[in-house]
Amino acid sequence: MRWKQFFTDPNLVALIDTALQNNQELNIALQEIQIARNEVQIRKGEYLPFVGLGAKAEAERPSRYTLQGATEEAIDIKPEHRNPDPLPNYQIGAVASWEVDIWHKLRNARAAAANRYLATVEGRNFTVTNLIAEIANSYYELLALDNQLAITRQNIELQSNALELVKLQKESARVTELAVQRFEAQVHNTRSLQYNIQQRIVETENRINFLVGRYPRPIVRNSASFNDLVPAVVQAGVPSQLLQNRPDIRQAEQQLAATKLDVKVARANFYPALRITGAAGIGAYKPGLLFSTPESMLYSLAGDLVAPLVNRNGIKAVYGSANAVQTQAAYQYERTVLNAYIEVANQLANINNLAQSYDEKAKAVQALNQSSTISNSLFRSARADYTEVLFTQRDALESKFDLIETKMQQLNATINVYRALGGGWNQ
Repeated sequence: MRWKQFFTDPNLVALIDTALQNNQELNIALQEIQIARNEVQIRKGEYLPFVGLGAKAEAERPSRYTLQGATEEAIDIKPEHRNPDPLPNYQIGAVASWEVDIWHKLRNARAAAANRYLATVEGRNFTVTNLIAEIANSYYELLALDNQLAITRQNIELQSNALELVKLQKESARVTELAVQRFEAQVHNTRSLQYNIQQRIVETENRINFLVGRYPRPIVRNSASFNDLVPAVVQAGVPSQLLQNRPDIRQAEQQLAATKLDVKVARANFYPALRITGAAGIGAYKPGLLFSTPESMLYSLAGDLVAPLVNRNGIKAVYGSANAVQTQAAYQYERTVLNAYIEVANQLANINNLAQSYDEKAKAVQALNQSSTISNSLFRSARADYTEVLFTQRDALESKFDLIETKMQQLNATINVYRALGGGWNQ
């Protein structure tokens, strides 16, 4: 499922859209794809013949103690017929060389590079999936913190009113100074909790801004809708074929295919290599004679077949390393698939357990709200101790926090299933 079908909150959709354009990690992954694409072109170029054009100008004076110099000195040649000293040489021509891919070494190297290119594409897809899930998790965490902050402020107001009531009761000698101090301490503790939540909100906003690829700014959101959010229904019977959508599994598969081809390339190094070279052009010892064809024409053609003899141990080591890397890739593929199955199983179980936990905590919140109201009434009529009021208020606040936390965990578990099944990368 595409992420715009899975996430419907317009504020969250806008954040994800911006992140897919500006996130630095995604842009780095794009450059890795470009590097891998260039590597494919390099390997393709090695498979094709190399042809170059060039020009050369040189001057040479052979020593009298070399074959050329001694021969010219021994033969009685008239001075006007002697070669110039030093002897110039001007050439213009084309040079070609081609390694005949008898054992498919170059072809396999190109195919391995193509598989690694596909692996980098899947790596970017995996980054997209994780990025979308991380932004969504942080966004719902921000909504949860907003609601916790609102509850905290409500409790500060209620506790401040209770403190004023206790002060009046102290004046009428119904409670002692101890009760006043305990209620005042509770107000200060709740205010401290408020500042802690505000700091967490700032950090969560900045984490989202970092993922989106922009400097800190307020995150647009509708926190009032948090309690109405319903986690998406995920069927327990997830077919194993869905795991093939996971980009990390697809990436590991491409890496495994590339290492298999690397082994074939390393094996081909044991066999003889056939290289054909040739050159054609014109040459003369005077520039004016360069185009005096056919006398100035020159060409060469050669073929060599070379098999490794002395350095076979080095080639064996390369071959052994290629086999070891392939074995590593096979284990990595198995590990990636196993991890995918476990992630899906864990999150599906988490969704089921969190749903039941949420129902129980909702009942606990309802009961503690009623007990808080009852304790306040009893305290006003001097039928309950002030400690019962304090403990009840504290438990009610914690239960509301736990309920919001459980709602956030439910939403995150659904997002994590979406990520575990490889959703979001297919744009």
